[in-house]
Order: sequence, then C-alpha cells, then structure tokens
Amino acid sequence: MIESFPREIRVALLLAGISALMYGAGDFCGGLGVRKSPLISVLAISQLTGLILAVIAAVVLRQPFPNGRDLLWGMVGGVCGAAGLAGLYTAIATTPVAVASPVAAVTGAVIPVLLGFAGGERPATLAWVGIALALPAIVLLSAGRAAKGQESLVRKAVILGLTAGLGFGLFFFAIAHTAHTSGLWPLVSARVATLSLIVVYAGIARQSLVPRREGVLPILLAGMLDMSANIAFLLASRVGMLTLAAVVTSLYPGPTVILALIFYRERLTLPRIAGLLLALAGVALISV
Repeated sequence: MIESFPREIRVALLLAGISALMYGAGDFCGGLGVRKSPLISVLAISQLTGLILAVIAAVVLRQPFPNGRDLLWGMVGGVCGAAGLAGLYTAIATTPVAVASPVAAVTGAVIPVLLGFAGGERPATLAWVGIALALPAIVLLSAGRAAKGQESLVRKAVILGLTAGLGFGLFFFAIAHTAHTSGLWPLVSARVATLSLIVVYAGIARQSLVPRREGVLPILLAGMLDMSANIAFLLASRVGMLTLAAVVTSLYPGPTVILALIFYRERLTLPRIAGLLLALAGVALISV
C-alpha cells in the first residue's frame, strides 16, 4: 500500500517516523542521564551537543540567516523548551514513564491550540476532538491500582508531565511565530539562550556542569537525538505535507514507553494502555 504513494510522501513518512523514534529515544536517554548525573549537568551537556549539531546542519543545508525577530522567538522558545525537558527528564528518571511521557505529549499539543484560539485563531474541529480526548487520557494514565507506596510517584508523574507539557507547548507556540525561511537558526538561538541561563544559574548556585562519567553517554545521546529529531521533522515537513509529518512525529511517546518497558521493566495496566492510546490519538488529531 505504501508503495502506491508518491515518492515525496514515502520520504516524508520515513523522515517523520525517524523523527518520532529519535524524540522518544532522546527523552528516554535524558531521563537515564538524570539517573546518573545532576539535572543541571544533563541539561548543559545535552543542550551544548544539540547546539553544535544544529549549527553544523544549518551550515550544511545552506540556510539563510534570519532576522532578529526570528532569533528572539527562538530564544523565548528555548527557555520554555528547556524547562519542559527538565520536567520530563526528571519524570522519566524518577516516576512511571508510561504516565509522564504521554501526559507531557498531550499537554504540549493542547497549549499552542488554546493560545492560538485566545489570539483569534479558529482551530479545526478535529483539533477540538483531540483536546477533548486529553482529559480522559490523563485520567486513565493516572488511574489503576498502584503498588503500595507508589501512589505518590504516579501523582508526581502527572504533575511533572503537565509541567513538561506546558514548557513544550510554549516552545512550539514560540517556534511557530518564526518565519518558514528561518530554518534551523531559531533552534540555534534557542540553545544559545538556554545554555547562557544554565551557565549563569550554575555560577550563582555554585553547581558543577560536569556530569559523572557513567552519565556522559546517555546525555550526549539525548542531545544528539533531540536535535536530529528536529532536523528530521523539518526535512519531512518540507519534502511532504506538514500535516502528515506532524501526525507521524506526534507518536513519539510510544518509543519512550517501550524503552521503559524494556530497561525499567515497567508494567502497563489496561487503563494506562487505554490512556496511552487516547493520548496518542489526541495528539495526532490536534496535529492535523
């Protein structure tokens, strides 16, 4: 069936699928890094890695340098996105991943739609259907019997997931205000702003930005995978339809949950499976 699609659609599907896998794996690696090193060092090294990769990609792809407005929106988005990553990495490291990741994804998809509506935009009906699925998805993800003493972890996962989703949603909202011709440069300015704040904070709090040796590999992978996912999504949206790329990429919580099942040996209850499916469906519909 896929072979019957035009070549550009097949390429877009492939790139968007790669983007979803990279986003999901990158989130998991970031959480794994927080299990081994302080959060501040995880954010610093992963953001630095992403910055280097973004600059190289922007130069190789020969993208024109944008105006100051696009760079400023990128900086705003970078600060919000880094806050979201801090919440999600902490959640993945310390709480049930099958709860935190989908909650963050569906919240991150809802926020830009609501902000756009407040600004005068009128989202399509499917977007409202996706938003309507968000609440029952979160309820189901947090439902079910938890092991003794684990109830507080589930609540923490929901709170951190909502916090991370808020940061991601504001990031998407800010990046959406940049021109299509700005390419990857707003992502570069986003990383520059984030790293600047991290260095200032570390200096004031007198915290080291050097991760522990055992945490270096997952942190580097988190930074490379996250930025590679951004690049793959950008290419997918340009080769094929933006809607198609957004829907496929929105499935990124799936790989994160699967990795948690494999490496953390998390157990999925029926309510959480239903919640995960609802969350993925909701994010996909909002993306449309």
